[in-house]
Amino acid sequence: MPAEAPAGLEPSTVTTPDGAQLALRVLAHSDPAAPVALILPAMAIKAKFYLPLVKALHAAGLTAAVADLRAQGDSTPKLGEGRGFGYRELLEVDLPAVTAELRSRFPQAPLHLFGHSVGGQLALLHAAAEPDGIASVTTIGTGSVYWRSFPSRRRLSILATTQWVGLVCRVRGNWPGGGGIGPMTGGVMADWVRHARTGRYRPRGSSRDYDRLLAELALPLLVISLDQDPLGPESTVRFLCRRMPAADLTRWHVDASSGLKHLGHASWVKDSDLVGPAVAAWLTSGKQPE
Repeated sequence: MPAEAPAGLEPSTVTTPDGAQLALRVLAHSDPAAPVALILPAMAIKAKFYLPLVKALHAAGLTAAVADLRAQGDSTPKLGEGRGFGYRELLEVDLPAVTAELRSRFPQAPLHLFGHSVGGQLALLHAAAEPDGIASVTTIGTGSVYWRSFPSRRRLSILATTQWVGLVCRVRGNWPGGGGIGPMTGGVMADWVRHARTGRYRPRGSSRDYDRLLAELALPLLVISLDQDPLGPESTVRFLCRRMPAADLTRWHVDASSGLKHLGHASWVKDSDLVGPAVAAWLTSGKQPE
């Protein structure tokens, strides 16, 4: 069951230059200068899933927003409709449109990105390429998907699984779902599979050197790993952090001592009442989460 929408949540639509309609939900703080946190969902997860986090961040003093990625949730085109797209469109078309909308609405407020899983990868890559106007990035459950970043006993199975996903997408045109990954367009999966095989970010059709940009990223980062996360184990998070030597990096590994009861890749959202205030405190005062 999706979480109940908090009172005051405002739905809107952001239209991109190529005609996509991105669903955006905003829970605005009464102070127009309050920091804005934009939540970017994991692959194939609807924005509504994060409403408990939206509510918790707002209660901690922030304006909280969450956007459905293209072909997810209430955004259009829907999966299987319209022309193909991949990471390039998400990074270079969609995120600039959504962040521009939030900056226009809250011109006095700093804008922070909060990404879950692949949403965290997108947040980091977008901030690396277009850092102006981004105050910080928080990620949770976000590691590299490069097969060599996983624990040694899992590396070959990760390589085989990810390349099987790529083969299915080439044959079918999209990923129908399975293996812990929901249905997704073939272009996004092709970029994801390429990264899993090579460890490099080379979105199809992009002229940007995202690997170099990521190495130069100098923003404050809060990188959260989860003790019971098979999709983003701590080794993959450490690997990703090493790709960002210039960043002002804060690490928070969430285990049972952190007070959270849900330590899985997506189950952490059930502890939003703990995650939200901890992230808000880091955004506003630099306090290290515990």
